[in-house]
Amino acid sequence: MPVLTMMSASSAFADGAIKQTKGDFEDKFRQLEEVLPTPNVYRNAAGEPGHQYWQQKVDYDIDATLDEEKRRIDASEEIVYHNNSPDTLKYLWIQLDQNKFRDDSMSALTTTFGGIGNRGPATSAASGDSPAKLSLGALRRQQFVDDNELGYQIKKVADGRGKALHYVIVGTLMRVDLAEPLKPGKKTEVNIDFGYNIVEEDAVSARSGYEHFPDDEREGGNDIFLLAQWFPRLAAYTDYEAWTNKEFIGRGEFTLEFGDYDVSMTVPADHIVSSTGVLQNPKDVLTSEQRKRLEQAETADRPVFIVTPEEALENEKEGTSKTKTWHFKADNVRDFAWASSRKFMWDAKGVKQGGPQEHVMAMSFWPKEGGDLWKKYSTESIVHTLEVYNRFTFNYPYPTAQSVNGPVGGMEYPMITFNGPRTELQDDGSRTYSLAEKRFLIGVVIHEVGHTYFPMIVNSDERQWTWMDEGLNSFLDGVAGREWDPDIPWGVEPRDVTGYMKSQTQVPIMTQSDSVLRLGPNAYTKPAVALNILRETILGRELFDFAFKEYARRWMFKRPTPSDFFRTMEEASGVDLDWFWRGWFYTTDHVDISIDKVYKLRLDTEDPDIDYARERQIEKDKPMSLTVERNAAEGRKLWVDRFTDITDFYDENDQFTVTNKERNKYQSWLKKLKPWERTAFERAVKEDKNYYVMEFSNVGGLVMPIILELTFADGSKEMMRIPAEIWRRTPKAVSKLIVTDKDKELVSVTVDPRWETADVDVENNHYPRQIIPSRIEAYKSKPSSAKVRRDIMQDIKTELKTDDKEGEKKEGDDN
Repeated sequence: MPVLTMMSASSAFADGAIKQTKGDFEDKFRQLEEVLPTPNVYRNAAGEPGHQYWQQKVDYDIDATLDEEKRRIDASEEIVYHNNSPDTLKYLWIQLDQNKFRDDSMSALTTTFGGIGNRGPATSAASGDSPAKLSLGALRRQQFVDDNELGYQIKKVADGRGKALHYVIVGTLMRVDLAEPLKPGKKTEVNIDFGYNIVEEDAVSARSGYEHFPDDEREGGNDIFLLAQWFPRLAAYTDYEAWTNKEFIGRGEFTLEFGDYDVSMTVPADHIVSSTGVLQNPKDVLTSEQRKRLEQAETADRPVFIVTPEEALENEKEGTSKTKTWHFKADNVRDFAWASSRKFMWDAKGVKQGGPQEHVMAMSFWPKEGGDLWKKYSTESIVHTLEVYNRFTFNYPYPTAQSVNGPVGGMEYPMITFNGPRTELQDDGSRTYSLAEKRFLIGVVIHEVGHTYFPMIVNSDERQWTWMDEGLNSFLDGVAGREWDPDIPWGVEPRDVTGYMKSQTQVPIMTQSDSVLRLGPNAYTKPAVALNILRETILGRELFDFAFKEYARRWMFKRPTPSDFFRTMEEASGVDLDWFWRGWFYTTDHVDISIDKVYKLRLDTEDPDIDYARERQIEKDKPMSLTVERNAAEGRKLWVDRFTDITDFYDENDQFTVTNKERNKYQSWLKKLKPWERTAFERAVKEDKNYYVMEFSNVGGLVMPIILELTFADGSKEMMRIPAEIWRRTPKAVSKLIVTDKDKELVSVTVDPRWETADVDVENNHYPRQIIPSRIEAYKSKPSSAKVRRDIMQDIKTELKTDDKEGEKKEGDDN
């Protein structure tokens, strides 16, 4: 929180130093520099890393053993910490994410019953006559935590010479006190032996864990293990916050230091392992045929099976007491994850791209439950993602990009992602999937592989600003999804966020992740929509794409903050966007621009022979008096028609009759005009254009461009885009004059006709107002389900069903 506190204090100072005390004017265009952190030698005013930018480096050497029967990891790690900061460090903070699952953790103790924003199995509080509800999933989670010892067992913490170091565990963190202060430019070694019992992901709703398959042919069934956030990891030490040692309670993820990894995993000998990094010992763990296939896949046009479906099915039947050690290395990554199972089939396809990493292996691992859905779409989705994201950012810098099917719905780590969709086993033995599952798989693979760019390479702080990885990535996965198939609804169009933007549960995007009420629309959809609008409506593609790529390249393998993003997008595009960031990211205003009135005006010519005739016609065009109309229909003669001798001058001349007095006045007025004034005026009279004054109100408070579709009497249409700056001095209401040729008569106006600004109320976007299309559904009332309405006299005669009799039920039997 320190950086948010600093920014909040900065905002309060700015508001206090410059305060509006007269009227109710609110400057929607006040410069954001009053709120953003002051540029310095680490982060400059252009949004670039400063000339003294620094970040730490942490290298890991880990030996881990997976005990399948106990579902446990035991490991030892050697950590080399490089202090690149200008500060001397007396201790190190280490993340212990597995401690989140302890029943005495902050996460467990602060989870509310039925509260908004909880992550995991659902509960709901009692309301009126409705009882409280505890889902079976919540019961399962509670029982799993009760039955298993969770969290880390730390067995040793020592320095490089084997001398024990004092440490203190604080929830999901551990402070390790160094034997001597670590000065700038120096490094130190810490060795930790640890172990923990792996959680069942389906039971606790984690980001990693195991999934059990009891119905597999192998005695005791099989498991898929997804191992992530699995080893003690150094917390980040930054220029903007120092130690990022905020408790992990499950939602805000992490930011970590880049480093080199050397990891060996000992697993059952029949397991296939997918991992961050590059396999160092393929001859020890793969057959010669598998190595041959892997080599073929490097240049193949279509994915090649390394482990075929038939081999995977056969493999999952037996089991073994033997083990193999898989050895991986990964350079310049900020984390390390892996997966292990005997159920995996494995396919791969090489991807050629520009340097420096000219060849990437796209690979997928899945069990039989993934079926043709995974065979068709997983690896292809990886390849598609790399193609699109490379275009918007930089060429993918790692040698592998992987998608693994397991119990985690979607999660990302360097070079490896966990993705959840499956097929459904039918009675005839086939496996089918719905359109929703197809969309889910393609979408989640794009999204999670996209996360290897944001935040695994552009290393933003997810604990503080979830939108910086989820929002930016959701924007790009929407671009990639629509380039895959625009007919699939991807959920990142402006219309997809209007419900949230007018809701009472909205909080500003610039809210620390653990305090957000509804994470999905706040951290994913709203910022993604904002960037989509910025690209398509505010800046245009050329300016936006240049600035976005500049941001990605500036902060590749570095750690940006929101101010770095905001400043880079403005500096590289050349457009002042402070009003946009302030409205979309710092407030809960929404877009609702109403067109309230349209006036059609005609220029007074000052020539009485013209203007008086116009006024006479206006009077004639007014609706006839109902009384006069009915009198005429009844045949009543007017008094002046019955007695013509009472008529006078005014029966022949009305109030609009022109006299020479008015004509002389007009000529005198013309003579007083300067030559340029008379020229301009006479041209305007000759052209006789239409003048329309449109009145708009800003109902939602969020200033945005006013996009108009003008429809004319001849059937033609024109688009007009008025920049958001029109609201600068009157942010609540504005008027706009639009002039058209005499023969271009306006008949209707529509605001935001293509729904591109996330306007929450399209009903007030039309002038004249339109009839609102909707639907009505006929329904049959349901009988009461109250217990007193049961026919117990009859129901008590029902025979109790046994398992055998249940199995004999025929299709269509509804008793």
